[in-house]
Amino acid sequence: MHSGFAFPSKETGPITDSKFSGNGETQVYWRNQAKDELQKYLKSQKIEKVARNVIFFLGDGMSIPTITAARIRQGQLNNKTGEENVLSWEKFPHVALSKTYNQDHQTPDSAGTATQFLCGIKTNSGVLGVDGSVKPKDCSSMTDKSKVTSIADWSIQKEKSVGIVTTTRITHATPGGAYANTPYRNWEVDWHLENVTNKENCPDIAKQLINDYKSSIKVLMGGGRRYFLPNNETDPVIGLNDKNGRRDNRNLIEEWINDKQQRNVNYDYVWNATEFNKIDPRSTEYILGLFNSDHMSFELDKANQTVPEPTLAEMTEKAIKTLRMHDNNKGYFLLVEGGKIDWAHHYGEADLALSETIAMADAVAVADKLTSDQDTLIIVTADHAHTMTIVGYPDRGNPILGLVKNDGKVSMAKDNLPYTTIAYANGPGAIERRPRKNLTGVDTDDKHFHQQSGIKMGYETHGGDDVAIFARGPMSHLFQGVHEQHYIAHVMAFASCVGEYANENDCAAAIVNQPKQNPVNTNVSNSGEQNSQYRFLLLLLVFITVFPIVY
Repeated sequence: MHSGFAFPSKETGPITDSKFSGNGETQVYWRNQAKDELQKYLKSQKIEKVARNVIFFLGDGMSIPTITAARIRQGQLNNKTGEENVLSWEKFPHVALSKTYNQDHQTPDSAGTATQFLCGIKTNSGVLGVDGSVKPKDCSSMTDKSKVTSIADWSIQKEKSVGIVTTTRITHATPGGAYANTPYRNWEVDWHLENVTNKENCPDIAKQLINDYKSSIKVLMGGGRRYFLPNNETDPVIGLNDKNGRRDNRNLIEEWINDKQQRNVNYDYVWNATEFNKIDPRSTEYILGLFNSDHMSFELDKANQTVPEPTLAEMTEKAIKTLRMHDNNKGYFLLVEGGKIDWAHHYGEADLALSETIAMADAVAVADKLTSDQDTLIIVTADHAHTMTIVGYPDRGNPILGLVKNDGKVSMAKDNLPYTTIAYANGPGAIERRPRKNLTGVDTDDKHFHQQSGIKMGYETHGGDDVAIFARGPMSHLFQGVHEQHYIAHVMAFASCVGEYANENDCAAAIVNQPKQNPVNTNVSNSGEQNSQYRFLLLLLVFITVFPIVY
């Protein structure tokens, strides 16, 4: 592609010098670093192939400032200054922005956005798997015509294997977007609809998962046992499930197991990391892992667990190995959600949010290592932003969770008090009285420290700003510029030839299979010379025809 082109040559000389600031990087270091990156992108090419597999990573609430802060935090945890660090998905060649608004709200919620990036339409805040004609919490407004299907459904229709992995309840907003149709995201269990009119038209989300997908989704991992067990059953960790359990006397876990036994397929139901680690993907076609009665634990809390839970990276690895072993020779679709980034931000606790983001980066690294960019499309994005921001003028390498220091000295605000690099626009850390709390000597690195915020809220809110999309693999070049969020589902479907794009004439296969054409000459400077040559040959042919040469 670049035959005869000389790539930028690297400069020689010392790349570090103690006279320079930061890590001592010299001009040579920065020029060579840029040339390496330039050469990487000059060599890059589109991968115009059908995506046999699609892995979709969703960082719930993973705003762009969250990514920046997590990048720095990960680097600093590895004894680096941090700013120069690169998260796993930041190595992907294609990046774009996603406009996250819901059809009825400027700042979205996670249910409306899940429907958008999984089902390919814009819709209202609070609903799952339905269009904008459905009113939130109104069962009578939901009709068969208003229901939509998802990339999971489309992949199942093409006999691909499908999996869902999350750190939230498996019935929560993002995973629910793959299989549920409901006017209200919080109707996760039957008793949530006790006082709802026309509730027979709105089965709860856990029931929908087992009724409709127990035989088709091969991997389900997350939290939320409480909504699968009846209220007279005993949970293996919390005891009697009387407070949150089902009141219809259905044991959905048993129903899932019975389905596998009746169909004589290999399966495993697990509820802790010890049993999870014993699963052999080679011999296990179906996995149901419910690792907590509620949402799974924060990464920073797992060290103190009496009942261990697997990490997001471990669940991702197990899911990929299981799905590809049992993919009907058709490929697979996998949804992976780092769902507790969002919860940590709502609590106004940045350390928890950044550690959850780093955990998702670890999971993406696993997926990247286990798959090839020649047949597997990997997408990493967020559903919405949060109000967290990075402020002040801290020195290079200043602890991202610490007080702002400039030239080694603690910076003071107008009230002559220090402030942290990370702050929230609203949330539980708001300043309720004057003077503002003096943070001198406070452990701002503590996982439960509430960063200060401007407006008092019980929980910090979502942000309405755009979020990033990172992609690699077949057709990943279709992510460039600024996109509506529902465009993501269309790229996944087009690349893997499912859903509206199932016909090979309507998807990536059409590009792969189109006949190769002779290259068009775009060298304008030579076009006149070539035309003269053609005219000379034509005149020569006429001359020979009129005046044949006699030997």
